[in-house]
Amino acid sequence: MSQSTTASTELSSHYVAQVSGDLERNLKEQERIGAEIAALQEQLAAVRQDHTMLVNMQQALGIAATPVEPAVVPGSAVPSPRQTDGAPKRRARKTTAVREGAAPRQPAGTKAKAAGTAKTGPTLVELIRSHLAEQSEPRSAAEISTALGQAHPDRDIKTKVVRVTLEGLVAKSQAQRTKQGTSVFYTAPDAPQATAELQGGEQPEDTDG
Repeated sequence: MSQSTTASTELSSHYVAQVSGDLERNLKEQERIGAEIAALQEQLAAVRQDHTMLVNMQQALGIAATPVEPAVVPGSAVPSPRQTDGAPKRRARKTTAVREGAAPRQPAGTKAKAAGTAKTGPTLVELIRSHLAEQSEPRSAAEISTALGQAHPDRDIKTKVVRVTLEGLVAKSQAQRTKQGTSVFYTAPDAPQATAELQGGEQPEDTDG
């Protein structure tokens, strides 16, 4: 009886130690996976923020948005081929037929979206060029953004996007940029005041103002 009791105690101690070790490893694995998930979530948030900024720049530059459709992995819904019966082949043909039937509807949706985009009115580039042409003195990006926002309350016009658009116009010689103190102002390409300031020695700089 004594030997049996001793063996049972040793076996129990062995299982207790094994379970404790497995539990500790499990907790460490949870911590590792949790840290990876948190890092991936941060990366996803950064990528989404970059996407939003790129979309705003695309709209500011007057580029028509291109619809992006999720990629379909070929054969992802088709079972592995087997020779036991004809069921897999029938399902594969049915899946292909469904995809082929849905394909003709996609161009129509794309055309409708393009038509809707064409009816939204002038682009931000056109609005800014028109606004600059009407001004008799330089305007900052914030002033232009405020004026356009009041004139077009139905559009979400942000100062940062306006500034990016103005810099694009300057690069294309469709606007002039001057500096007064620490602020940057913009005028139409042939504005006399902007020309005088440039001749007076003021050199444009890339500063946010």
